[in-house]
Amino acid sequence: MVVIGGGDTGSDCIGTSNRHGAVSVTQLEIMPRPPEKENKTLSWPDWPLKLRTSSSHEEGCEREFAVTTKRAVGKDGKITALVCARLEWAPDADGRVQMREVEGSEFELKADLVLLAMGFVGPRRTGLVEQASVELDPRGNVKANVVDYRTSSPNVFACGDMRRGQSLVVWAIREGRQCARAVDEYLMGATKLPR
Repeated sequence: MVVIGGGDTGSDCIGTSNRHGAVSVTQLEIMPRPPEKENKTLSWPDWPLKLRTSSSHEEGCEREFAVTTKRAVGKDGKITALVCARLEWAPDADGRVQMREVEGSEFELKADLVLLAMGFVGPRRTGLVEQASVELDPRGNVKANVVDYRTSSPNVFACGDMRRGQSLVVWAIREGRQCARAVDEYLMGATKLPR
Protein backbone atom coordinates (compact mmCIF):
# COMPACT_ATOMS: atom_id res chain seq x y z
CA MET A 1 0.00 0.00 0.00
CA VAL A 2 1.37 3.44 -0.95
CA VAL A 3 0.26 6.85 0.27
CA ILE A 4 1.25 9.77 -1.96
CA GLY A 5 1.43 12.89 0.20
CA GLY A 6 3.17 13.74 3.43
CA GLY A 7 0.64 15.92 5.27
CA ASP A 8 -2.06 15.26 7.83
CA THR A 9 -4.32 13.48 5.34
CA GLY A 10 -1.44 11.20 4.37
CA SER A 11 -0.84 10.46 8.03
CA ASP A 12 -4.51 9.54 8.50
CA CYS A 13 -4.27 7.22 5.48
CA ILE A 14 -1.25 5.49 7.03
CA GLY A 15 -2.97 4.91 10.36
CA THR A 16 -6.16 3.65 8.73
CA SER A 17 -4.21 1.32 6.43
CA ASN A 18 -2.29 -0.15 9.36
CA ARG A 19 -5.48 -0.68 11.35
CA HIS A 20 -7.02 -2.47 8.37
CA GLY A 21 -4.10 -4.89 8.21
CA ALA A 22 -1.96 -3.58 5.34
CA VAL A 23 1.07 -5.81 4.86
CA SER A 24 3.26 -2.77 4.25
CA VAL A 25 2.71 0.97 4.00
CA THR A 26 5.00 3.42 2.20
CA GLN A 27 4.47 7.16 2.29
CA LEU A 28 5.88 9.25 -0.57
CA GLU A 29 6.62 12.94 -0.01
CA ILE A 30 7.75 15.29 -2.78
CA MET A 31 9.44 17.61 -0.29
CA PRO A 32 12.97 16.83 0.87
CA ARG A 33 13.54 15.28 4.26
CA PRO A 34 13.64 18.22 6.64
CA PRO A 35 17.08 19.02 8.00
CA GLU A 36 17.58 18.74 11.74
CA LYS A 37 17.02 21.96 13.67
CA GLU A 38 20.71 22.70 14.14
CA ASN A 39 21.75 21.56 10.67
CA LYS A 40 19.66 23.53 8.18
CA THR A 41 21.25 23.27 4.77
CA LEU A 42 18.47 24.67 2.58
CA SER A 43 17.33 28.27 2.52
CA TRP A 44 13.69 27.42 3.16
CA PRO A 45 10.97 28.64 5.52
CA ASP A 46 10.63 26.61 8.69
CA TRP A 47 7.01 25.50 8.53
CA PRO A 48 6.88 23.31 5.42
CA LEU A 49 10.16 21.72 6.37
CA LYS A 50 9.39 20.50 9.85
CA LEU A 51 9.62 16.77 10.19
CA ARG A 52 6.41 15.78 11.88
CA THR A 53 5.98 12.23 13.06
CA SER A 54 2.41 11.39 14.03
CA SER A 55 1.04 8.48 16.01
CA SER A 56 0.09 6.95 12.65
CA HIS A 57 3.74 7.01 11.53
CA GLU A 58 4.70 5.38 14.82
CA GLU A 59 2.29 2.52 14.06
CA GLY A 60 4.58 1.64 11.17
CA CYS A 61 5.42 2.77 7.66
CA GLU A 62 8.32 3.50 5.37
CA ARG A 63 8.76 7.20 4.61
CA GLU A 64 10.36 8.27 1.35
CA PHE A 65 11.27 11.95 0.93
CA ALA A 66 12.08 13.90 -2.26
CA VAL A 67 10.29 11.37 -4.47
CA THR A 68 7.98 12.04 -7.40
CA THR A 69 5.55 9.58 -8.93
CA LYS A 70 5.93 9.39 -12.69
CA ARG A 71 3.32 6.81 -13.66
CA ALA A 72 1.22 3.89 -12.47
CA VAL A 73 1.75 0.36 -13.74
CA GLY A 74 -1.12 -2.09 -13.83
CA LYS A 75 -2.51 -5.30 -15.20
CA ASP A 76 -6.13 -6.23 -15.91
CA GLY A 77 -7.35 -2.90 -14.59
CA LYS A 78 -5.54 -3.20 -11.26
CA ILE A 79 -2.49 -1.31 -10.08
CA THR A 80 0.66 -3.34 -9.53
CA ALA A 81 3.36 -0.69 -9.10
CA LEU A 82 4.32 2.96 -9.25
CA VAL A 83 7.26 4.24 -11.25
CA CYS A 84 8.99 6.88 -9.15
CA ALA A 85 12.12 9.00 -9.27
CA ARG A 86 14.29 10.75 -6.70
CA LEU A 87 14.36 14.52 -6.61
CA GLU A 88 16.96 17.01 -5.58
CA TRP A 89 16.25 20.44 -4.27
CA ALA A 90 18.98 22.94 -4.98
CA PRO A 91 19.33 26.68 -5.47
CA ASP A 92 19.05 27.93 -9.06
CA ALA A 93 21.11 30.81 -10.51
CA ASP A 94 18.86 33.31 -8.68
CA GLY A 95 19.26 31.52 -5.35
CA ARG A 96 15.71 30.11 -5.32
CA VAL A 97 15.43 26.49 -4.24
CA GLN A 98 14.15 24.43 -7.17
CA MET A 99 13.16 20.80 -7.59
CA ARG A 100 14.64 18.63 -10.31
CA GLU A 101 14.71 14.92 -11.01
CA VAL A 102 17.94 13.11 -10.23
CA GLU A 103 19.15 11.58 -13.48
CA GLY A 104 19.06 7.77 -13.45
CA SER A 105 17.15 7.59 -10.15
CA GLU A 106 13.94 6.05 -11.49
CA PHE A 107 12.66 3.05 -9.51
CA GLU A 108 9.56 0.90 -9.29
CA LEU A 109 7.59 0.54 -6.07
CA LYS A 110 5.25 -2.43 -5.77
CA ALA A 111 1.70 -1.44 -4.85
CA ASP A 112 -1.73 -3.00 -4.97
CA LEU A 113 -3.41 0.04 -3.44
CA VAL A 114 -2.47 3.73 -3.78
CA LEU A 115 -4.10 6.53 -1.81
CA LEU A 116 -3.73 10.09 -3.09
CA ALA A 117 -3.27 12.56 -0.22
CA MET A 118 -1.60 15.32 -2.19
CA GLY A 119 -1.61 19.03 -1.51
CA PHE A 120 -4.70 21.14 -2.05
CA VAL A 121 -4.09 23.97 -4.49
CA GLY A 122 -7.46 25.66 -4.15
CA PRO A 123 -10.92 25.13 -5.57
CA ARG A 124 -11.19 24.12 -9.19
CA ARG A 125 -12.20 27.25 -11.06
CA THR A 126 -13.35 25.68 -14.30
CA GLY A 127 -17.06 24.91 -14.12
CA LEU A 128 -19.09 25.87 -11.06
CA VAL A 129 -16.81 28.59 -9.64
CA GLU A 130 -16.50 30.29 -13.05
CA GLN A 131 -20.21 29.94 -13.80
CA ALA A 132 -21.21 31.37 -10.41
CA SER A 133 -19.01 34.44 -11.03
CA VAL A 134 -17.98 34.54 -7.39
CA GLU A 135 -15.19 36.74 -6.10
CA LEU A 136 -12.04 34.96 -4.96
CA ASP A 137 -9.82 35.89 -2.03
CA PRO A 138 -6.08 36.62 -2.51
CA ARG A 139 -5.29 32.89 -2.03
CA GLY A 140 -7.71 31.81 -4.78
CA ASN A 141 -10.47 30.50 -2.51
CA VAL A 142 -14.11 31.51 -2.88
CA LYS A 143 -14.61 34.67 -0.84
CA ALA A 144 -17.42 34.38 1.74
CA ASN A 145 -17.84 35.65 5.28
CA VAL A 146 -18.26 33.41 8.33
CA VAL A 147 -21.50 34.99 9.54
CA ASP A 148 -23.84 33.88 6.75
CA TYR A 149 -21.34 32.30 4.29
CA ARG A 150 -22.66 34.36 1.37
CA THR A 151 -20.40 34.96 -1.59
CA SER A 152 -20.31 38.00 -3.88
CA SER A 153 -22.96 36.37 -6.11
CA PRO A 154 -26.61 36.30 -5.04
CA ASN A 155 -27.94 32.94 -3.82
CA VAL A 156 -24.44 31.39 -3.71
CA PHE A 157 -22.91 30.27 -0.42
CA ALA A 158 -19.48 28.75 0.24
CA CYS A 159 -17.88 27.00 3.21
CA GLY A 160 -15.19 24.48 4.14
CA ASP A 161 -12.13 24.06 1.94
CA MET A 162 -13.83 26.00 -0.87
CA ARG A 163 -13.89 29.08 1.39
CA ARG A 164 -11.01 28.67 3.82
CA GLY A 165 -8.58 26.63 1.75
CA GLN A 166 -6.93 23.39 2.75
CA SER A 167 -7.77 22.53 6.31
CA LEU A 168 -8.95 19.81 8.64
CA VAL A 169 -12.23 17.98 8.10
CA VAL A 170 -13.52 19.22 11.47
CA TRP A 171 -13.44 22.77 10.09
CA ALA A 172 -15.38 21.67 7.02
CA ILE A 173 -17.98 19.96 9.22
CA ARG A 174 -18.34 23.03 11.45
CA GLU A 175 -18.60 25.44 8.53
CA GLY A 176 -20.97 23.08 6.69
CA ARG A 177 -23.36 23.11 9.66
CA GLN A 178 -23.13 26.88 10.06
CA CYS A 179 -23.63 27.40 6.34
CA ALA A 180 -26.65 25.06 6.32
CA ARG A 181 -28.15 27.19 9.10
CA ALA A 182 -27.50 30.38 7.11
CA VAL A 183 -29.07 28.90 3.95
CA ASP A 184 -32.11 27.68 5.93
CA GLU A 185 -32.55 31.14 7.43
CA TYR A 186 -32.12 32.76 3.99
CA LEU A 187 -34.72 30.52 2.36
CA MET A 188 -37.23 30.25 5.23
CA GLY A 189 -36.79 33.61 6.95
CA ALA A 190 -35.95 31.84 10.23
CA THR A 191 -34.14 28.69 11.34
CA LYS A 192 -34.12 26.25 14.20
CA LEU A 193 -30.80 24.75 13.18
CA PRO A 194 -27.98 25.17 15.72
CA ARG A 195 -25.09 27.52 14.98
